[in-house]
Amino acid sequence: MAEFDIHRETVIKADPAQVQALIDDFHQWRKWSPWEDLDPSMERVYSGADRGIGARYFWSGNRKAGRGDMEITGATSDAIGIRLHFEKPWKATNQVRFELTPQGDTTAVTWRMTGQQSAIIGKLFPMDRVVGKDFEKGLAQLKAAAES
Repeated sequence: MAEFDIHRETVIKADPAQVQALIDDFHQWRKWSPWEDLDPSMERVYSGADRGIGARYFWSGNRKAGRGDMEITGATSDAIGIRLHFEKPWKATNQVRFELTPQGDTTAVTWRMTGQQSAIIGKLFPMDRVVGKDFEKGLAQLKAAAES
């Protein structure tokens, strides 16, 4: 198994608390997640805490959206940790981390995903190529949501 570490960054003209509110509440992901528009009839189930540690989100959609769940495992003023579990289109469990760094009247946001994949699959489908553009789209949409 080969480890991967994918990350993208942006700077948002908003304070960290405002950005964090869009990330640690899965209900808010519909405003910015790059995957929310893959299936207009996607099933979503929220459970656990309303936000922060223990909040859970399950989705099941078409072939593009797939199926899986996420749980917030850590939440501080400068980072949010999420366990991401995919059932379809492939089985995998990865760790996601959003890092929030105040910079004057802006917040630098880093979206990171780490995990493992077989070396053969990694050569055919490098994770950076698979989700890198999605992270860029999601951060642009997060920026638009936070700055509006």
